[in-house]
Amino acid sequence: MSSIAALPLILNELRLPTIKRLWAGLAEQSNKEGWPAERFLTAVMEHELAERETRRLERHRIESQLLPGKLLSSFDFTTVPTVSKAHVTALVEGDGWIDQGANLLLFGPPGVGKSHLVCAIGYGLIDRGYRVHFTRTSDLVQRLQVARREMRLPAEIAKLDRFDLLILDDLSYVRRDQAETSVLFELIAARYERKSLALTANQPFSGWDQVFPEPAMTLAAVDRLVHHSTIFELNVESYRRRHASVGSATAKQKTKEKTD
Repeated sequence: MSSIAALPLILNELRLPTIKRLWAGLAEQSNKEGWPAERFLTAVMEHELAERETRRLERHRIESQLLPGKLLSSFDFTTVPTVSKAHVTALVEGDGWIDQGANLLLFGPPGVGKSHLVCAIGYGLIDRGYRVHFTRTSDLVQRLQVARREMRLPAEIAKLDRFDLLILDDLSYVRRDQAETSVLFELIAARYERKSLALTANQPFSGWDQVFPEPAMTLAAVDRLVHHSTIFELNVESYRRRHASVGSATAKQKTKEKTD
């Protein structure tokens, strides 16, 4: 078998699909333009690395389970004057906080954009090479409860260590009358000062005694989360309610115009 005929088989074995697809065209260009061998080799390797990075980012976006379309470019900072766009941009760029295992806490009533903002930060971090995972807090608590019953809670929490940022959405919907909500505290304690958490909550810390089984555990959880954290308070009118009001007013105006 000639070397040219063998090359696709070799590239398959080495798992270099991009080079397999592009090498012939680049080789033809190289021959026409008289490239030195090192330039041709660099060119095919650069294409392989670029496509590997693209595929890696796509895998990480899929595994993150971030809400689709919730990007920084579509977040309206003018409606939330308590949140600085510059501060959020610094968080997206990493700014050292992820590597330090620091946390991000977002408070505010339903519909003000907490989930949108935290997902936008998550997407930005993925683009910078970090691994992120988004989940509803109640779903994760149920998952950890099952792990505890099956005597594998430490292993289940350890699996989450592969994510640099774990986003727990809607903490306030978890209630202590659910069995074994202490698993949430164990997760917080396990990630403390090692891996970052981001939480969204409708209630301030004073309402968290409805989440954890006992006041001492609530205090300990809050202490660990706040110790190294950035806190955003989105205490504005609900985006959904505001737009519903605008829509209702517009409809009333149109109705009035028709009857006038």
